[in-house]
Amino acid sequence: MSTPVPFTPEDIAQGEEIDFEEIEEQWNVYKLKDGTTLKVKLIVTSVKRLKKHNPDGTPIYLINSQNIVRTIDTPKGLMLKPKESSMKPI
Repeated sequence: MSTPVPFTPEDIAQGEEIDFEEIEEQWNVYKLKDGTTLKVKLIVTSVKRLKKHNPDGTPIYLINSQNIVRTIDTPKGLMLKPKESSMKPI
């Protein structure tokens, strides 16, 4: 494992925004000890390439991302009664 390359706020400011397209995004699935199944997906929202490189010569990329989390198969003993919506129907 190589040593991380340090970078500064100035390095980030000078980085180049890189456009991208989604090729594939998959869910990671986890079974919790309480019986709940979690599905988690990381969604990349932006990519920036710095003007620095790792020791192996590869460029350093920073990403902004959002985690999407869903619960499925939640045991009934953990569930509460759903709250009524405060939004009025149209």
